[in-house]
Amino acid sequence: MAITRFAFPTAIAFGPGARRLVRDHLLERGLRRPLIVTDRALAALPLLAEFRGLLAGLDAGVFDGVAGNPTCAQVMAGAAAYRAHGADCVIGLGGGAALDVSKIVGLMATHEGDVLEYVWDHPQVRPIANPLPHYVALPTTAGTGSEVGRSAVVSENDTHVKRTVFSPRILAQAVFADPELTLALPPAITAATGMDALTHNIESYLSPAYHPLCDGIALEGLRIGARALATAVSEPGNLPARSDMLMSSMMGAIAFQKDLGAVHACAHALSAVNDLHHGLANALMIDTVLAWNQEAVPAKFDELAHAAGVAGGGAFVPWLRSLKARIGITGGLAARGVTKEHLPRLVPLAARDFTAQTNPRPTVEADYERFFLQAM
Repeated sequence: MAITRFAFPTAIAFGPGARRLVRDHLLERGLRRPLIVTDRALAALPLLAEFRGLLAGLDAGVFDGVAGNPTCAQVMAGAAAYRAHGADCVIGLGGGAALDVSKIVGLMATHEGDVLEYVWDHPQVRPIANPLPHYVALPTTAGTGSEVGRSAVVSENDTHVKRTVFSPRILAQAVFADPELTLALPPAITAATGMDALTHNIESYLSPAYHPLCDGIALEGLRIGARALATAVSEPGNLPARSDMLMSSMMGAIAFQKDLGAVHACAHALSAVNDLHHGLANALMIDTVLAWNQEAVPAKFDELAHAAGVAGGGAFVPWLRSLKARIGITGGLAARGVTKEHLPRLVPLAARDFTAQTNPRPTVEADYERFFLQAM
């Protein structure tokens, strides 16, 4: 057998009130000038003001220039804000977009060049040679799990094609996972981000890569999320359900270091071409792609069904469709403005996406054209 390397290094403080530990964590390390990286919508909410109030004794700056699918320009603007503030550390506060940007603000504040020169597939990728600022993350959504991930996904400014900076060095030194920060999420965002979490757990488990540790985490992450998502949507103040979804989200992101699959390949293309929310794009594609994948790995679908609490692998995709309806994700791509005219751009982007390489059933462009048409 080949040598396989495993790593689960993230320090996590999980539970209601975990955000209150950030101040002492930074002060214990001699850090006093954090830059909070967040998004425009969250910056307008009382949540940010309340959090800043918990940082007494620290001179906290704020960069709130993240909006929509994160772009390279947002990262570079955040790096400029870091230098202007004279910051000594970064606090990522927000959903997946804000956390992806926050992970590499410190990188670009301490390194030369453009962020695209650090993406993993750049032909002359620059090394991360300098020490990076201390970085901590606080998720406010339960979907991407970006807070525990070793990658940051940002879009090219012009083409909106998603690119990935990948390095264990951009991992958060500490994560403060506080489910109280997710209580204000509206139902539609709870549903979309929740489906993102489930998709991560499902696709990572289906990936043919060898990683039994991730397989176990993925199945348990699915079990936890499957029992909690509908409650979190229908009862926004239900803290146990919010806690379960936050845990499911982190478990999915830890598991998908094993890799993902064609659902994500489609979702990345939809975000680039149609600017769809990533979690919603996953939700709109998952049942179509999984129905096709099941033939390749039926035993794994039996395991997924067992984790979700349904009888037999053949019931798993229908269960997903039923769950989507229960949480208000109805209709298809057409209802979100996707048309056949978008296919010439969508199909090659999906087929070339790096996540397509680890789908349990090999894919070609014709498969993606069929997936998008079926999901219309």
